[in-house]
Amino acid sequence: MSNEHEESIVSERAKEGDAEEDEHSVLSMKNILWHGGSAWDAWFSCSSNQVAQVLLTLPYSFSQLGMASGIVLQIFYGLLGSWTAYLISVLYVEYRSRKEKENVNFKNHVIQWFEVLDGLLGPYWKIIGLAFNCTFLMFGSVIQLIACASNIYYINDNLDKRTWTYIFGACCATTVFIPSFHNYRIWSFLGLGMTTYTAWYMAIAALVHGQVDGVEHSGPKKLVLYFTGATNILYTFGGHAVTVEIMHAMWKPQKFKYIYLYATLYVFTLTLPSSATVYWAFGDELLNHSNAFSLLPKTRWRDAAVILMLIHQFITFGFACTPLYFVWEKVIGMHATKSIFLRALARLPVVIPIWFLAIIFPFFGPINSAVGALLVSFTVYIIPALAHMLTYRTPSARQNAAEKPPRFLSSWTVVYVLNAFVVVWVLVVGFGFGGWASMTNFVRQVDTFGLFAKCYQCKPAVPPPTKTH
Repeated sequence: MSNEHEESIVSERAKEGDAEEDEHSVLSMKNILWHGGSAWDAWFSCSSNQVAQVLLTLPYSFSQLGMASGIVLQIFYGLLGSWTAYLISVLYVEYRSRKEKENVNFKNHVIQWFEVLDGLLGPYWKIIGLAFNCTFLMFGSVIQLIACASNIYYINDNLDKRTWTYIFGACCATTVFIPSFHNYRIWSFLGLGMTTYTAWYMAIAALVHGQVDGVEHSGPKKLVLYFTGATNILYTFGGHAVTVEIMHAMWKPQKFKYIYLYATLYVFTLTLPSSATVYWAFGDELLNHSNAFSLLPKTRWRDAAVILMLIHQFITFGFACTPLYFVWEKVIGMHATKSIFLRALARLPVVIPIWFLAIIFPFFGPINSAVGALLVSFTVYIIPALAHMLTYRTPSARQNAAEKPPRFLSSWTVVYVLNAFVVVWVLVVGFGFGGWASMTNFVRQVDTFGLFAKCYQCKPAVPPPTKTH
């Protein structure tokens, strides 16, 4: 009887999804630009959100790792990230399936990762998920602001990077007006186009420029640099802290399972050629230039790439901040409010600490590695793998699972072994060695440039000419 009831719920949910999809498939400018919920929308969201400004720091990581390690680790962490995104999607479907059997309606409520953990594993997991996810998303938003200031400086250096951070903080605050991930359809599409242009501009510009005189490719030279670069790549493919929100915005969330993998495969076509060619051209010079734009020659093509990345970073800021907006709305009881203006006003306090932190820690590149080691390692890799193992630890849970193991894995045992490997590897290599290396490097940046640095890694001032008598 319970199986029949479950099938009936799944069938009803599928019909509701079909009805909603049909409703939004009616051609109108508003639907085309505003109402996204298809599998393609999810793919564009995952693909455009996955790399963003990290694209500009990957050549820097290659100079720390060396060419071979840089390529291997990109592929390794890309596949590892796709697996844990799959686990998150399975747990979301499991949670939603259980709640819908209890007749819980999510029409005016966006499900988030900490709620999935709470529903499946209890309140302690909710606290852990909330703490790691919110902290990671906050620093992810901080990184986007730092990247905006770092990039625009290479077009207009009349203002220092700190001043540009003030300006772009105000610009990015306008994301409070975008209600949910349903409304990122056109932005996700444009964002991926911008990233694609920038990646191929970097690859072609580096090839046209050729290798600098006396170029050296000595990496890896130090363990600190090696593990700092490795954790930056861990961060690159750990952008799925918004997976649950993207799934919830879909008309048929069950279709999400392999979308992140398909997005990662496309992202490989952007990150591998661009980072490898820029490292080939500039070699060890990148060790002191965490932003690839600082070494590529100033042309109209580079300026176009800078402008496109600025727009894309605005989009990615919105992606990272929107889940924080949802959490804050739930805390103050505004989540069900339909007025866009009132919700936007309520969301503004979320932007202020992000703005402030971007001014304190303007270390473009090193901050990625620190966030990757201390936050992404748990939020995106360790917690999903552990949560999946604990959710399906009993025979009855496995038997009644809403989603069975994928076809390419033979049994639950293989799934458990793979999850255990993810936990141990990321805990030891990502959090352990990566945390040591990235924090050592981060402290070095603080010692060298200081907190509230006015212009991190800017051109040194040209001294005035001396008078001769």
